[in-house]
Amino acid sequence: MSLKPIPEALPVITPHLVVGDAARAIEFYAAALGAREIYRMHGPDGRRILFSELMIGDARLFVVDEYPEQGALSPLALGGSPVALHLYVADVDGAYRRAVDAGMTVDIPLADFFWGERYALLRDPFGHRWGLASRIEDLSPSQIRERAIAFYGKNRA
Repeated sequence: MSLKPIPEALPVITPHLVVGDAARAIEFYAAALGAREIYRMHGPDGRRILFSELMIGDARLFVVDEYPEQGALSPLALGGSPVALHLYVADVDGAYRRAVDAGMTVDIPLADFFWGERYALLRDPFGHRWGLASRIEDLSPSQIRERAIAFYGKNRA
C-alpha cells in the first residue's frame, strides 16, 4: 500500500488558528460553535498546545498556542487579522445566539443579505473573525451582482 500525499481524512485546506491560550480557545469553540476536540498535543514545555484538531460539523480546524520564538503569533499579538472564517449552519439564528452568549462580539449584526444568505460577522476573544451564515435564497452570480449594485448604490458613504 502506497502512502498518499494528502491524508484521506483531511480536506486539502484546513484553517490553522494561532491563539494566546489554546486550551481556553478549545473550550470556547466548543461552547460558542459546538466544536468537538479530536486530538491535542502539548509542546516540549508541557504547557503550551503545539497542536490540536477540532471538528465543527464536518469541517476540521487546527488550534495552537502562540510560539513567538517560531513566528507563530495570534491576531491579538499582531493587532488584528484580515482573515475571517465562514461557517455555514442550518440554524444561523440559534448559532448566532449561542456564539454571542458564549462571548463573541458582533462586528456585523445578523441580517438577510443581498447575496442570499442570513449572515453575521462575529469576533472571538482570541481575535479571530467568524462569519455565520445560512442560505435563504439560491441566486445566480448575475442576480447577486445586480443586488450588489443596488445595495451599494443606495448605501454609499
